[in-house]
Amino acid sequence: MAYKVTSLYKAYGKEKVLGGLDLEFPAGKVTVVLGPSGCGKTSLLNILAGLDTAYSGSVTGFESDAISYVFQEDRLLPWMGAKANIVFALRNKMGKELAEKAATDALLAVGLASYLEARPGSLSGGMRRRVALARAFAYPSDLFLLDEPFSSLDLKTRIAVMDLFLKLRASDGRGAVIVTHDVREAIYLADRIVSLSEKPSVVVDSLDIDMSRADRSFASGAAAALEARLYASILSPAHSKEWPGH
Repeated sequence: MAYKVTSLYKAYGKEKVLGGLDLEFPAGKVTVVLGPSGCGKTSLLNILAGLDTAYSGSVTGFESDAISYVFQEDRLLPWMGAKANIVFALRNKMGKELAEKAATDALLAVGLASYLEARPGSLSGGMRRRVALARAFAYPSDLFLLDEPFSSLDLKTRIAVMDLFLKLRASDGRGAVIVTHDVREAIYLADRIVSLSEKPSVVVDSLDIDMSRADRSFASGAAAALEARLYASILSPAHSKEWPGH
């Protein structure tokens, strides 16, 4: 399946956000979209997910596939336990018995076997993130979309949850599109990184990442040159294409 966007423009009234994006997302790979805060990364994900149709340009591949969306917030129902939250998300996709098994298996996979009935308010931030990831992996989809999924966590917890995501995804095989403003996080997670400028954003750099897990480590200096390149790219000034209709 080919996933791509072509000449993608998005504005909110007079505020121009996406300035003509041309992007491809390789199937079965983790593509990280990197850019400064406010450049339109969440807007891009909402378009890919079909939640926003007020744009100009074309979106290919996403419209025919089921998508698991991990939002910036955990979006767990506070009156339900961890397992019940996942079952609720699966309610229109499978029968109750299958949904309960899928939810239980997903929570076991993220190390929360003892917290099936725990409500979100009793869980730490890292545990709530793991429930959100479990819900995404339990959902029968072809692709993951993740919006700054680890940014609210302290560094140690963030690395642990990112490792968990990578482990689950490697055994699962589904592709993912992740947006972030964090350069080290992008290097840690990505098969491919695309950098956007400030808004109205355009693509200013793209590269495939072929580095060992050790070289991607937050404690390693091996990625210094790549970091410098990516920092320079996200600091690039806006220079959008000619706006449609002008």
